[in-house]
Amino acid sequence: MLTQRHDHVHADMLGVEEALERILSHFHVLEAEEKPILEALGQVLAEDVTSDFDIPPMDNSAMDGYAVQFDSIKGATPKRPRLLKVRGYVAAGQLPKEEVLPGTAVRIMTGAPVPPGTDTIVPFEDTDEVERKQSDVSLSEIGVTHSVPQGTSIRRAGEDIKRGQVALTQGTVLRPGDIGVLASLGYSKVKVIRRPVVAIIATGDELLEPGESSQPGKIYDSNSYSLASAVLRYGGIPRALGIARDNLESMKSRLQEGLEADFLLTSAGVSKGDYDIVKDVLALHGRISFWSVRMRPAKPLAFGVLHGPRGRDVPHLGLPGNPVSSLVAFEEFARPAIYKMMGKSNYSKPTIEALLEEPIHNVDGRRVYARVVVTKQQGRYYARLTGNQGSNILTSMARANGLAICPEDIPEMKAGQVVKVEMLDWMEDVF
Repeated sequence: MLTQRHDHVHADMLGVEEALERILSHFHVLEAEEKPILEALGQVLAEDVTSDFDIPPMDNSAMDGYAVQFDSIKGATPKRPRLLKVRGYVAAGQLPKEEVLPGTAVRIMTGAPVPPGTDTIVPFEDTDEVERKQSDVSLSEIGVTHSVPQGTSIRRAGEDIKRGQVALTQGTVLRPGDIGVLASLGYSKVKVIRRPVVAIIATGDELLEPGESSQPGKIYDSNSYSLASAVLRYGGIPRALGIARDNLESMKSRLQEGLEADFLLTSAGVSKGDYDIVKDVLALHGRISFWSVRMRPAKPLAFGVLHGPRGRDVPHLGLPGNPVSSLVAFEEFARPAIYKMMGKSNYSKPTIEALLEEPIHNVDGRRVYARVVVTKQQGRYYARLTGNQGSNILTSMARANGLAICPEDIPEMKAGQVVKVEMLDWMEDVF
């Protein structure tokens, strides 16, 4: 249950799956929008796309060659070629003017509609055209040197998509091939589920904006930038709103901007001992709970619903302040929420099994997400730690291409054991 105001007593630790289920229950698929097809890559199709015509629209040639009747070339060999009269020429984008009759051929280019009477295309290399050109022999005739099978190299009308066929179904996540299909059907725009706008607020008096002069006791705000990049990577529209200071006015000001978004992310201010001002302002604007999740890193988490303008409720996820904790919590909780708003049904990261090269220690019965580099050697995957696994060591995340998972009930996974790894990246040099 979400409470009206926070208290200082954490509920029992939630499992990762339970926390995710609670979070996702507050998100819904966003409305559709019409987008130019090139801008819709990665978005989810909001309606079926039906073709008004056949693709290809006419029988056409799959090769540069000669349109013929099979009976005219049956039995052709290099020593006994079949000599055909060339009646004409048809290029891609043209309509044929001549009919193919017995004993004749029409020179044809790839993609050109086949002339009436054609049942076979003979590729150039199965004729004596090159020799004729070199010898200055007339091209009004052509010698077919190989009897290719009947029907060779003819692409039939509707072979790809038939008129009235649903070419792409609602719910399809648009990839480059799908964009190509839309273009082939003549679509310049398409209806897709819109991308969610995700507002991001960093909190803390100690933070500096990158570009400012360094100051003693201050650190640069990295969370806003890593989180905004993650939002962008997974299809959302990030709105980084800067730093909210540990005072009422600053926090209220940033929060008002965030309430215009579809989803609000804050970093820091969710642990025991953090400034109550962050928790108080959030709780005053909605229903917020503060949780401990049975995972390492990213144990502290806040989640709730804030009351936005025009009666809108805006889901809010409060991430830990440590940079690795913030990113790991994003991957496990915010990314699936973004996917759900976009209409995607599969929230899971690609997962593989790898052999551990170093042990993973689990000191307190939480699910450990160890940052690892996965490599492939002799057909097997191997995972090695990226160094110091402290939640403040951002480079441990920057070097990682996966998160190796040690379950809650296993105190140690030893080197040589098989471990499940959530892949953050599919790197070409590994896979």
